Amino acid sequence: MTGSGIITARRALLSVSDKTGLADIGGALHALGIEIVSTGGSAKALRQAGIPVRDVSELTGFPEIMDGRVKTLHPTVHGGLLGRRGIDDAVMLDHSITPIDLLIVNLYPFAHTAAHAGATYEEAIEQIDIGGPAMLRAGAKNHERVAVVCDPADYGELVETLRRDGGTSFEQRRRFAAKVFAHTARYDGMIADWLATRADGEPGEAYPPTLHLALQRAQEMRYGENPHQAAALYLDGRPTAGTVAGASVLTGKEMSYNNFVDADTALECVKAFDKTPACVIVKHANPCGVALDPDPLRAYERAFACDATSAFGGIIAFNRPIDGALVKQILARQFVEVLVAPAFDEDALAALRKKPNVRALATGEWHGASATVQRQLRSIGGGVLVQDSDADTLMLSDLKVVSKRVPDVEQLRDLLFAWHVAMFVKSNAIVFAKDGATVGIGAGQMSRVISVKIAAMKAADARLSTQGSVMASDAFFPFRDNVDMAAGAGVRAIIQPGGSMRDQEVIDAADEHDMAMVFTGTRHFRH
Repeated sequence: MTGSGIITARRALLSVSDKTGLADIGGALHALGIEIVSTGGSAKALRQAGIPVRDVSELTGFPEIMDGRVKTLHPTVHGGLLGRRGIDDAVMLDHSITPIDLLIVNLYPFAHTAAHAGATYEEAIEQIDIGGPAMLRAGAKNHERVAVVCDPADYGELVETLRRDGGTSFEQRRRFAAKVFAHTARYDGMIADWLATRADGEPGEAYPPTLHLALQRAQEMRYGENPHQAAALYLDGRPTAGTVAGASVLTGKEMSYNNFVDADTALECVKAFDKTPACVIVKHANPCGVALDPDPLRAYERAFACDATSAFGGIIAFNRPIDGALVKQILARQFVEVLVAPAFDEDALAALRKKPNVRALATGEWHGASATVQRQLRSIGGGVLVQDSDADTLMLSDLKVVSKRVPDVEQLRDLLFAWHVAMFVKSNAIVFAKDGATVGIGAGQMSRVISVKIAAMKAADARLSTQGSVMASDAFFPFRDNVDMAAGAGVRAIIQPGGSMRDQEVIDAADEHDMAMVFTGTRHFRH
């Protein structure tokens, strides 16, 4: 090591499962005069590329055994990685251990194998890498003199540094070492979680005693909810098609923290309406207008009409690709922060490029459960709450008609529509709907009857008729006053979970007003 901390690489050990860029990095190291030691498939691939390689068995004097399970677990390898200059020189000389200055290793694809539907328990076990993590940790521990690379994305930087400086710097090796320990921690955590949730191949504990979170930073943001808060987006490595976290910003500024929160609400709400084009407008994490219509433009116009004031500066999501004509109509009518859709055509993007403050967020197509969040995490002081995601699985056959009047077909359709929208409205949530569109939404109140008042007030402000509408409540009614007020607004059918001590009183109120009422048996609080 020189005063600048530069270590010259004389010998490199390469053992990779992901062979992306292997021939290129091997060729570059050979051209720099660095001796290459390698194992099994990596050695074979390098030789096929015409790169001279020394087998690790030649270095250790011991063959690879047990179908490759044991090949690098040897003092010659780990001594070469862990040896300290000026301290262990005599020991290394006594045992003919030569230093390894550069280690390039990536691990067996355990996560990919375990996630494959057809993989057996035994196949997943065989993809638990032992020698790879041991080498990575050994080299990373000794990063004062060993450079360790576990990500093919870092090959270019490594080669550039070796060519320019003749070796690696201490700061670079320390950065690579930090990445190694993060990588092996994540790898071990995935294995631990998998084993904790399986027993002889069958599902075990849904929530293991230890929860391992290994998230990769995707981007830093200018600030969080407020300018004095720092923020960043992290991804957990699972498929992200059809999600806000995995979406692409095609035009406009980078997404802000609040943009992500609102866009997530809008997208998750609109994803449920797969049979008909739908539009959801969200402001401050609450839907302020939702509508269905065979014409996406008409769906937007009906959603906008529910609360045009709140829609200003909102997030708008569609469940269909959108074109230039639709984008131009939206931009002519209101200011919008983010447009979310599976895709945008070129005319749409051309129109949006003229509005640099509007973000076009393309999510890609989504397909059922693959695009659904399975676990939700929320931090509290001193801990993290984890729960299953709130899924809308309600079907017509699940509804229990509790009133004398039975809802008709059109009312049932609107009841299910309003029920789904209520899932995404902050509790206490009330949604008025009519003909596949919201006409009034009451959100986030401490009293449910106040939410009913607000929903009716919003409809009146928008000059939308609530006569003949339906109403959804995310939780049961504690008193009949909610029903009385809804009847006064012209509501003709109500959907709610039921389960109150005063359910009969509430049902009696519905019957007095000749209203239909159905119970779902489930609630959808959203905090």
